[in-house]
Amino acid sequence: MTIAQTTAHTDFSEQAPEGVPVVGHWIDGAVVAPAGGHTAPVFNPATGQVTASVALADDDVIAAALASAAAGQRVWGGYSIAKRQAVLFAFRELLSARRGELAAIISAEHGKVLSDAAGEIARGLEVVELACGFPALVQGGYSENASTGIDVYTLKQPLGVTAIISPFNFPAMVPLWFFPVAIAAGNSVILKPSEKDPSAALWMARLWQEAGLPDGVFTVLQGDKQAVDGLLESPVVQSVSFVGSTPIAQNIYEAAAKTSKRVQALGGAKNHMMVLPDADLDLVADQAVNAGYGAAGERCMAVSVVIAVGGVADTLQAKIADRIGRLRVGNGRDVAEPDLGPLISAAHRDKVASYVDIAEADGADIVVDGRGFTVDGHEDGFFFGPTLIDNIPTTSRAYTEEIFGPVLSIVRVDTFDEGVDLINSGVFGNGTAIFTNDGGAARRFQSEIQVGMIGINVPIPVPVAYHSFGGWKNSLFGDAKAYGRHGFDFFTREKAITTRWIDPATRDDNTHGGINLGFPQNN
Repeated sequence: MTIAQTTAHTDFSEQAPEGVPVVGHWIDGAVVAPAGGHTAPVFNPATGQVTASVALADDDVIAAALASAAAGQRVWGGYSIAKRQAVLFAFRELLSARRGELAAIISAEHGKVLSDAAGEIARGLEVVELACGFPALVQGGYSENASTGIDVYTLKQPLGVTAIISPFNFPAMVPLWFFPVAIAAGNSVILKPSEKDPSAALWMARLWQEAGLPDGVFTVLQGDKQAVDGLLESPVVQSVSFVGSTPIAQNIYEAAAKTSKRVQALGGAKNHMMVLPDADLDLVADQAVNAGYGAAGERCMAVSVVIAVGGVADTLQAKIADRIGRLRVGNGRDVAEPDLGPLISAAHRDKVASYVDIAEADGADIVVDGRGFTVDGHEDGFFFGPTLIDNIPTTSRAYTEEIFGPVLSIVRVDTFDEGVDLINSGVFGNGTAIFTNDGGAARRFQSEIQVGMIGINVPIPVPVAYHSFGGWKNSLFGDAKAYGRHGFDFFTREKAITTRWIDPATRDDNTHGGINLGFPQNN
């Protein structure tokens, strides 16, 4: 099959004969939209209407993407540090100036409100700014005269072609966790975005081109499982960065290991917020609502469970329920911006509802019920109302499994130790928080809790870009977390060089050393 390359339009889509836009791939500096290929629908979650279709890569498209990325990396890897840094700075300026365009694209395809979309771009921009300072993070080391007349130094070199498989919930921020670091380090990137909201990736590809990045260094491969398998199985791809559910993260980790790829696979979560009796319950209620229902709960760092310690549950439940009653749910692009928008799809909305059904069947109290929620004028949208569950049994699947929707549960315990044991007993270890005015309790919590990211009076403890993002246990597969120094270590490999130069003017028999079959020793 011949792959037709088309001129990139402002909306980064091509018109199919029936008039429905087709969102294509970005290969070798142009939109690629093979005629007659397989596609998947792209919805506006607020209206339930199909707004576009996205091309799904077949073997020919995958091969073209791999070849382009390999060629692009050979060019980009030869750029000087100064030239690479200039492109990074240019991309940073363009992204900062035009972030409003990207926020609108995200809101239209994901459904989140515009301010939330702008927030994810701002956090991604922090990683771009970190990557702009990459020379200090990829430099090697030098030891003069490590042994007599021998110097040792190290180089950090790019891996080559790297792959990113990103989720639907953060179509800009999650790719921005990885690709600025990978590109700064001299690699090329193939980004496989979610087929549910594919257009943000194309927008960023065009921005890289405007910034001066050579063609082939940033590739967007739209697709489904076939595209993922093509990246995992290809010997060209040297690393895989993934964010998504735990079962898929584990599968990617195992599959990539078979072809000796580096892997950072971030999985699911069930994040708890523990509330001690001395906490400011108005602050806690505000933060529980913010962290539980923001982005309609479609965040891996969303708070799913509030652990109420020592009799504060009744008061806290009433405060949270009161705040839920004031939340506005609607189309995220409305001029009068709501607090939260729809879920990503009808299937996901129904899945979230099924977990509330399970909790109810297991004896939990449904304090605020979001099932059957509709928005006037958007009756076909994929909306689910903020839901509050109390007295949920910790044996219920609605407690143990990730729901990924606007559902917040309350679990009641008597003591601090019970709360710590409950959190540590879970299979996930992504994020957690404690709310208290007791410094000793907070210090003990941060020491004893078996979770990768911890907030103290901070409900969503996403680290700043110069630290690293990632959890423990079934929330992370692989040794490297996202961004920070971990990111630069992940996207480079170190080469150690040992040298000896003999000065002819001082050379004698002792300098040569003669024949010695023993293992070399330093002296």
